[in-house]
Amino acid sequence: MTELLRVEGLVAGYGEAVVIQGLSLSVRAGQTLALLGRNGTGKTTLINTLVGTTRRFAGQIWLDGQPIEGWPSHRRVTGLTKGGLGWVPQERGVFKSLTVHENLSAVARAVHGVHAWTPQRVFALFPRLAERRDNLGSQLSGGEQQMLAVGRALVVNPSLLLLDEPLEGLAPIIVQELLAAIRHITREEGLSTIIVEQHPDLVLAMSDEAVVLERGQIVHRERASILRTQPDLLQRLMGVE
Repeated sequence: MTELLRVEGLVAGYGEAVVIQGLSLSVRAGQTLALLGRNGTGKTTLINTLVGTTRRFAGQIWLDGQPIEGWPSHRRVTGLTKGGLGWVPQERGVFKSLTVHENLSAVARAVHGVHAWTPQRVFALFPRLAERRDNLGSQLSGGEQQMLAVGRALVVNPSLLLLDEPLEGLAPIIVQELLAAIRHITREEGLSTIIVEQHPDLVLAMSDEAVVLERGQIVHRERASILRTQPDLLQRLMGVE
């Protein structure tokens, strides 16, 4: 597989505070990477740095061979011919005064091809959203807002999808629906994805590789299928007693 994302020597944080400390990693086209670690280890800061919403002190970021570390956030989403970044932040960021359909159509990026993501394909992926297509974002449950956030990231037709704790705080039935959708996106559609998660058992089964962060640095990288068979190691890495 060709390399899609490369990060070299990344140092980043907020204000004068450094959170990410000399981090390097890569993601291949079609690969799903599980980004694991306890709270406060730098997972969200890394995702936000890829998107361009933190302060970068040093390091380079290449997406599809293009150096993007100096690009503004909007260009990282739409500025690459083959697709940029699709981002689902922890806060979801749904436009609450717009309908479900307007949330999707407002950001949709037209791409030709049978596998291009359109609002109609999102509705097929999430039937709950199809039923509520005329509801305002403010009228949706937390789980439905998360589905909409995922759908909105898909309709920009990214080459790399970034999911920041997409399952956090959701009811079990919604977690299962989202897991099924993410599994379809990653395993059947083959969309390159980085999934941030505190609960590795939920994402390792659908990931190719796993990276564990501690204090803004990678302390372990392993094939996800192998890490799943080492629960004691995983518990130590995640700081679970």
